[in-house]
Amino acid sequence: MPENYVHKFDTPVFKGEVTIPLGLYIDGKFVDGSNGTYIDVINPTNGKLITKICEGTPKDVDIAVAAAQKAFDTTWGLNATGVQRARLLQKLADLMEENADKLAALEALDNGKTFKWARTTDIDHSIRCIRYYSGWADKVLGQTIETSEAKLVYTRHEPIGVVGQIIPWNFPLQMMAWKIGPALATGCSVVLKPSEFTPLSALFMASLIDQAGFPPGSFNLVNGYGGTVGQAIAEHKAIEKIAFTGSTLVGRKIMEAAAKSNLKKVTLELGGKSPSIVFDDADLDQAVQWAAFGIYYNHGQCCCAGSRIFVHEKVYDEFMRRFIEHTKSLKVGDPFDPDVYQGPQVSQQQYDRIMGYIKSGKEDGAKILYGGERVGQEGYFIQPTVFTEVKPNMKIVQEEIFGPVCVVIKFKDDDDIVAQANDSIYGLAASVFSQNVTRALSTAHKLRAGTVWVNTANMLYPQVPFGGYKQSGIGRELGEYALANYTAVKAVQVNLHLSLS
Repeated sequence: MPENYVHKFDTPVFKGEVTIPLGLYIDGKFVDGSNGTYIDVINPTNGKLITKICEGTPKDVDIAVAAAQKAFDTTWGLNATGVQRARLLQKLADLMEENADKLAALEALDNGKTFKWARTTDIDHSIRCIRYYSGWADKVLGQTIETSEAKLVYTRHEPIGVVGQIIPWNFPLQMMAWKIGPALATGCSVVLKPSEFTPLSALFMASLIDQAGFPPGSFNLVNGYGGTVGQAIAEHKAIEKIAFTGSTLVGRKIMEAAAKSNLKKVTLELGGKSPSIVFDDADLDQAVQWAAFGIYYNHGQCCCAGSRIFVHEKVYDEFMRRFIEHTKSLKVGDPFDPDVYQGPQVSQQQYDRIMGYIKSGKEDGAKILYGGERVGQEGYFIQPTVFTEVKPNMKIVQEEIFGPVCVVIKFKDDDDIVAQANDSIYGLAASVFSQNVTRALSTAHKLRAGTVWVNTANMLYPQVPFGGYKQSGIGRELGEYALANYTAVKAVQVNLHLSLS
């Protein structure tokens, strides 16, 4: 039996103990990994060990998939009514609500996001997401299709079977809710791999799923590294569908593995290099606030981060004055400090990656107006960073940095700005700031992005679909659209009175 880890929090925003199971969760039980090895979980505020979790292996994936298939064939899938699935999801949401502060504390602990943002955004959104999909569980409907009076033809939207889900480290709980919500609502059984950097909230959630009473095997969690457990999930021939959120590079590998194994269904939510466009008729104060939120939210570790800020030349100087002033006001530090806006980056690896891009920008001749330096002597803290005087071919303009780093670019022509904004391999999101609704919507419709925000940024709702164009992914998550990812459509044709002569 794997051990539990008890973390004692004594912070200004949360005091208490949280017990986290450290094993894999397979067939309704927490178990040790097959190899008896462990993965270190590191505190990004100081680089020190929090605890060790059991490491899964491809053998453990096989065991989890077998448990998931058994559940799908006996107690889950079409054997559990929509009403039963809805009740379980509602119970899970209730348990999440009861433990909301604990979940937020865990997100802040191993991810580094502030407790305040985790509690008011990540946790609340995740609860709403599970409740939203509980409402769909008994409403996954087919159609009756008219062909002739001699036949009855109808469709069924059936759960696809065992599904694999791989979630990232930037929004651990939120991405878990996005994945398991529609999967469990439709009756699929799940094998999920959390990020090895941020597994604590997922493990705690597994204990809540167990408390809620989901049938053993309907949900399984296998800790592990992407190159072993993630690869095993992507290649597994008994997994009928895989959902992945993460980098475009890894997304390609998953798509290749899915194709080479059993042509499993794939949905991918990948990288972004989102533009924020500030026209000369924008409410400048609000544009500054929202553009800053667009890039600095979650420390810039957000796939839809507005990292390319385009500002009309007529308001450029005033926008920059206010934007730099606002950026300087953002406090970087302890995620459990109620006055802190930005905590540490998630890991040494991510810290090094971001600092590498900052170095590249400097070497390429871009100008730093603010930031670009480490904060403090320990942990993975980076100043919010603003580059200007950039060129379109620079790495900091073209590549996803995934940190609190933006480029600000001056423009003067409405048509040209659309071309500049679309000049990216990505197409996940965009923001447009203008008081002229015709101008704003005309621009929004021309942008090649899966989400366009007008006079806002980074606002997501469980009922609104999210996904990207181009290399930002395949398919849509959230909303009714996500249900199609987890169902197979069966057409049934019934002969009423046709006869062959």
